[in-house]
Amino acid sequence: MTTSIRTAHDELPAPEGPSPSLVALLASVCGLAVATLYYSQPMLAVMGAGLRASDRALGLVPMLTQLGYALGILLLAPLGDRVDRRRIVIIKAAVLSAALLGSALAPDIGVLLGASLVVGLTATLAQDVVSASASLTPEARRGRVVGAVMTGLLMGVLLSRVVSGLVAERYGWRAMYAAAAVSLAAVVVLAWRAMPSIRSTTSLPYGALLRSITGLWRDHPALRRAAMAQGLLAVGFSAFWSSLALMLHRAPFHLGSAVAGAFGVAGAVGAIAAPMAGRLADRRGPELVTRLGSSLAAVSFGAMAFAPLLAPRAQLGLIAASVVGFDLGVQATLIAHQTLVYGLDPGARSRLNAVLFVGMFAGMSAGAGLGSVLLAQWGWLAVTLLATLTSVGALLLRLGSDGITAPRAAA
Repeated sequence: MTTSIRTAHDELPAPEGPSPSLVALLASVCGLAVATLYYSQPMLAVMGAGLRASDRALGLVPMLTQLGYALGILLLAPLGDRVDRRRIVIIKAAVLSAALLGSALAPDIGVLLGASLVVGLTATLAQDVVSASASLTPEARRGRVVGAVMTGLLMGVLLSRVVSGLVAERYGWRAMYAAAAVSLAAVVVLAWRAMPSIRSTTSLPYGALLRSITGLWRDHPALRRAAMAQGLLAVGFSAFWSSLALMLHRAPFHLGSAVAGAFGVAGAVGAIAAPMAGRLADRRGPELVTRLGSSLAAVSFGAMAFAPLLAPRAQLGLIAASVVGFDLGVQATLIAHQTLVYGLDPGARSRLNAVLFVGMFAGMSAGAGLGSVLLAQWGWLAVTLLATLTSVGALLLRLGSDGITAPRAAA
């Protein structure tokens, strides 16, 4: 049974795609939305003092936020194929802004936990925006536009902890949530005025829409391969970031969390360079980019295994260089995977994107748990070995695909 209804709007996007100003707006929306998932992490101690909450209760704040995001990807993101994505983005941004304001005004930990779950659910508007950017762009330019929008998303991930830590230290944690709420409110207005409508591509009822995801998984081997490969890369990525601060706190470094946050700036260099992957995917095909990105991640993670042979300062330099390398590799592969899966079925892009990101966040969750366990039991070398092996696994998956996609003509 056909699960999508292609429309003229979907099949014939504007010849030049979205304007640079609209791409910048979409990238900003992505960054601001996804950043809300990570604001709480460096502020937990300050929040605990203000709310008189236990460490155990405070740990539920980021957990519920991430859980809400995972549920939102699975349960809400597929609606982008059935409902105008412009409407979805505006509604989610409005609710997310309200949830952030509720967090800022929370009188106790219970209210904050409820608001955190809503924040996670509605932060998935970032995924709606990425899918929208693909629908608005002709195939010849899709990789570079998706790459530009994803750069905004990735910058939000990498810089959110640094920003929230600085704001909370100077103005308090409530000020950070309030500022985020105001930013999202402004996005609602801008998106309402600048973002075009995107007609739905299916009339399936909601239940059938969710059930159709299993059909997409069954019918598209390329989707399965992309989700598994990106999930493997996410294991190493998350294992590194979840254990970095603990490793730096040990001998011979004895460094605080601020230094660990500074490595996020090094990662941002990789995110800035990631749009090049989109351009390369447009010219040479996304398959080549997935192989190059997975290879770069494997080499960068593997290089950190030699850090103990160096002096402490040189070790930090090697880790920083490796962060730039593996972050560029992981993000380039993600952009190429999105370009690849969006071309499988133009009428199911939101559902295809949901499958890809569920695979990625499953890897992120597994990596966070494994990273802390490996560091405690066998040390930093075990963490780097895990990240290297999972990256090699992703590369082997890509090498086992059906050949490199034929190059496209440059726009």
